[in-house]
Amino acid sequence: MPSKIVSSTQDRVTLQIEVPLKGTMLEMEAQIQHELNQAGVLVTGEALSRFDTDGAPLVMGKVKWTSKGQERKSYQSPYGEVDLARHVYQTSQGGSTFCPLDQAARIVVSSTPRFAKQVSSKYTSFGAPQVVEDLYDNHGRKVAQSYVQNLADAVGSVAQAKEEQWHYATPKLDEAVQTLAIGMDGTCMLTCHEGYREAMVGSLSLYDRAGERQHTIYLAATPEYGKATFKERMEREIAHIKVQYPGIRSIGVADGAAENWTFLENHTDVQILDFYHASEYLADVAEAVFGKKTERVEWLDDRCHRLKHKQGAASRLIHEMEQFQQRRLTKRAREAIDKALTYFRNHKHQMHYARFQAEGLPIGSGVTEAACKSLVKQRLCGSGMRWKEKGAGIVLSLRSLIRSTGRWNQFWDKVNQYGFPVAV
Repeated sequence: MPSKIVSSTQDRVTLQIEVPLKGTMLEMEAQIQHELNQAGVLVTGEALSRFDTDGAPLVMGKVKWTSKGQERKSYQSPYGEVDLARHVYQTSQGGSTFCPLDQAARIVVSSTPRFAKQVSSKYTSFGAPQVVEDLYDNHGRKVAQSYVQNLADAVGSVAQAKEEQWHYATPKLDEAVQTLAIGMDGTCMLTCHEGYREAMVGSLSLYDRAGERQHTIYLAATPEYGKATFKERMEREIAHIKVQYPGIRSIGVADGAAENWTFLENHTDVQILDFYHASEYLADVAEAVFGKKTERVEWLDDRCHRLKHKQGAASRLIHEMEQFQQRRLTKRAREAIDKALTYFRNHKHQMHYARFQAEGLPIGSGVTEAACKSLVKQRLCGSGMRWKEKGAGIVLSLRSLIRSTGRWNQFWDKVNQYGFPVAV
């Protein structure tokens, strides 16, 4: 016996559900899911009908809209497809039509908002074919691959379109915020027409007095010449945080790429070179100078410890590397030392690691580098993947919202507030 509505009022629906319990537990669970989905379809139809008009004319601005009558439309929901007749309006001049139900119920393309949220969230983790498989296997929902793609594109397009207008609140933090750490980095992805290009990733992390990270905002952008759009987004986020936390101390943490520092030096009070990158250059020096592995390891461990914990260690290491240059070395070894010396000389002013740590400041860009992997590499760099600008941009916008705690739900709160057609 199929599920049916026993009674219905303006604010409540009562259902009767009958579930046959036959076969194995796995088979019974599948039947339970099926019946619950059927019940969900019935209730969703009732819920959607609450957002329709009675067919009376509407006046919007100075324009009068008249119902053409009720036309049927299929809506996709978390439980199944809902077929519903609803009023469609048009002006006396003809032209485009307007469906009040779609606007009032926050319909996304032809999906209920919750199903659109589910599908677009899944799409940020894996491609459309896998989303289709997941929906069928785990939710009993059968949808077309093209529908998943179109729905995710629609949601992602709104996320991109509202990046400038919609601001997201920082979650309530357990500890008082003292420091804003800003990081940016690039990572390569394969594009359809231009081969490998560099996508940009940024992080804005809030630290408490003890140096513990409390919250991080992530940004990512597809490859673009000049990277102007990405930098503008970073600037907006930085400005927003500085307004929210007046007097906050801002620091920049990154590797040695000159382009990163051109931006960070204009927006931070203190600049810190990523400690791990500095230690990599010391590892190259150890390899160049010492023949025995034990000597290499001992020297490297000691010099990294000094660089991290001793004041003035960078200057002393520069002097030591200059002494190494006086030795008889192979061409390859000499090039390694020359390269390390240049790096340390250029960034010595960003290597006061002992003082930075004493002040509770982070000395590594691991947050940003991890974001390069989690935002870009894990989703966009799978085997055989090539991306167009639009598709990659949509994925990165959605993944950035999901990775930044609180923002995904806030995004949907805004869709719920303003409506999806208005957002578009």
